[in-house]
Amino acid sequence: MHIDMDAFFAAVEVRDNPDLVGKPLIIGALPSERGVVSTCSYEAREFGVRSAMSSTEAYRRCPHGIYMHPNMEKYQMASRQVHKIWSDYTDLCEYISLDEGFLDITGTINSFGDAIAIANEIKRRTKEQLGLTCSIGVGYSMMSSKLASEEKKPDGFFEIATPQDLKNLIIDRNVRIIYGVGAKTAERLEEVGITTVRQIYENPKGVITLLGNHGRQIVELAEGIDRRVVTPHMEAKSIGSEQTFQQDTTDFDYLKDVLLATAQKLSFDIQLKKMYAHTVTLKVKYFDMKSITRSTSGEPTDNPRVIYETVAELLDKIDKRPIRLIGISLSNLTETKNLQLSIFDADKDLRDDKLSGVIMELQNKYGQGIVKTASVLRAEKRVFEND
Repeated sequence: MHIDMDAFFAAVEVRDNPDLVGKPLIIGALPSERGVVSTCSYEAREFGVRSAMSSTEAYRRCPHGIYMHPNMEKYQMASRQVHKIWSDYTDLCEYISLDEGFLDITGTINSFGDAIAIANEIKRRTKEQLGLTCSIGVGYSMMSSKLASEEKKPDGFFEIATPQDLKNLIIDRNVRIIYGVGAKTAERLEEVGITTVRQIYENPKGVITLLGNHGRQIVELAEGIDRRVVTPHMEAKSIGSEQTFQQDTTDFDYLKDVLLATAQKLSFDIQLKKMYAHTVTLKVKYFDMKSITRSTSGEPTDNPRVIYETVAELLDKIDKRPIRLIGISLSNLTETKNLQLSIFDADKDLRDDKLSGVIMELQNKYGQGIVKTASVLRAEKRVFEND
């Protein structure tokens, strides 16, 4: 079973403010800002507005729309409530995002009747308890259930029971309907005359010759063979945060202030997960849209000072050209921290760990912003003034 909440961020805002009902609502950057649309209501989609579209383009298409910044704390709370409903029907839940997930109901289906009964019950509870709607797809595999959930949006239900049912559904659709076929892969397939699933059926050897193992997977998926299984509690492979500037900047002191504030936030986020990062990565996008990343790997850390100093050093080594976006990501995550000390002396690291533990305890109790160092306050003030 695949469940996808309908226009989730926008739906939560409409639920909490009835004045927004029936209006084109766009969540993300404001039209005057440089940024993109996170999601939008179905009324806005009628004007061609889509997720990941620049807010400038969204405004061009829908100037009379209502534009709002996202309220992630509110959406995360709603997501936890949604996930709680799903987990009442199986403990095999793989959450893809705040508003989307796969459920394997094979072992519990007999307890609730059948798949249709479970879907109807989840949809009813989601509407009655949370005031939200969702679209549900039931299938024999992960890809079939994902495709099924997209067939009748919004507030829909659809079932793909067999591989033949899947083939009948997708045979004349674009190749991008197949899991793992993105824009670049579709372009390569088009170069050899393959744009539809039917053409994959007609020339499977050509797909495999062109794309190798990836091509073999595409052929199998087109035939309805999907070997993936629902993996509950899958940990994120990385965690990151980035900021796009309203105007390109060459002020590297300001960029370091942004990185300091970002490191503080990511440190809080990773400590909540009780994880440590082996790899710290700096991401930069220049004024000409060229993106670069620079990484350093070492002893696992969740310390904001270590994260910041790592990316600040990486920043010092890149070309000093106007920058449009900057961010940090933490990857190679682990649940254990190696006690071997390298760069910093042991006493200082132990003091940092104790201080970090106290700050984390206060943040958990009173909120993330309750304790800030002077340097973080200065950085946040400068970032705010430049926004």
